Amino acid sequence: MKGGLVERDLIEYIAKSIVDDPSSVKVNEVDGEKSTILELEVGPNDIGKVIGKHGRIAKAIRTLLQAAATKNEKHIVLEILD
Repeated sequence: MKGGLVERDLIEYIAKSIVDDPSSVKVNEVDGEKSTILELEVGPNDIGKVIGKHGRIAKAIRTLLQAAATKNEKHIVLEILD
């Protein structure tokens, strides 16, 4: 079950739009048995911008990701690495 380029590009685009240092944004795709994990890595000064107050930004990003994944009948999980 491949995560696909669409979801990966979506996360990368959103993250680069939010952070101060877009060049530090990296999205790594890890395929599991039942799902695909997208690992989002940003610079140390930008982690708070991606997570947001009370995790609101992270939740919104995950909601968009799930909408894109559901359209393609996939199960994708977003992990934000610190």
